[in-house]
Amino acid sequence: MLTYTVYSEAGGVGKTTMAANLAVADARAGHDVLAIDMDPQEGSLSFLFDVADHRTDSEADSLVRHLVERPRGPFADLIETSEGVDVLPAHNSLEVLSKHLRRREEEAADFGENWNPNVQLLRVLKDADVPSEYDTVIIDPPATADVKLYNALHATRNLVIPFEPSGKGQQSVEGLADLVTGLEDTLDINVGVLAAVPNRFKGTNDQEEMLKRLRAESYDTPVVFRERTSLLEGCWRKQCSAFKYIEEYRSRERDYEIETLEQFEELAAHLRQTREQEATA
Repeated sequence: MLTYTVYSEAGGVGKTTMAANLAVADARAGHDVLAIDMDPQEGSLSFLFDVADHRTDSEADSLVRHLVERPRGPFADLIETSEGVDVLPAHNSLEVLSKHLRRREEEAADFGENWNPNVQLLRVLKDADVPSEYDTVIIDPPATADVKLYNALHATRNLVIPFEPSGKGQQSVEGLADLVTGLEDTLDINVGVLAAVPNRFKGTNDQEEMLKRLRAESYDTPVVFRERTSLLEGCWRKQCSAFKYIEEYRSRERDYEIETLEQFEELAAHLRQTREQEATA
């Protein structure tokens, strides 16, 4: 099973649209895909896939309830389907997940039990038999390094890093080694970086030089996405992937946008191949 977390410390780098489009690309390739939204922001994966109807319902079952062992129904009932992708939507209670997990940990300690708040998503997915049900699990956490990211990494052990090839983006990527080391030390696990993916590339000399330096390092950069503001803004407006947006909402095909879809397909296939090679190494 291919599992990864799409994460970047820098905001505005297309983290959520990348997670969504990779999920759809993998589903279109014939794989069973589960996308998990762990970002409490309104403009999250759930909104993009138009499955956020119960976000504000305090009576609804949610991933948070399952994480603290207080579910109101089976895990399967949490799942919505959009564009061939099974989506586990976000709920507003994710905003206070740390508090709920800390309280549950304290309850366990009162009874002399060990209860690690960072491994609860992994437990939930195993209990729901997700490894046998899905070929791919993609998690979209918030940009902050907190318990939501920690749970995502325990469940996936792999990162895909979107970044903008700018000074800020370069600084973010250069700090990635320290970030990964820090996460590994905090969580006591190994975290792999499957790919660092440049977004909004305009081909300036500075950007070209930055890509050369990046590729000289150890991070895989299989594709480079150029500036596609109109396409991605359209996805948010219509609440869909780039695949659906081009097929249903564009009056005419644009060759450069078709190329972008092909790049998502290429990246999804590359991530799977990379993971398979690592598993057999």
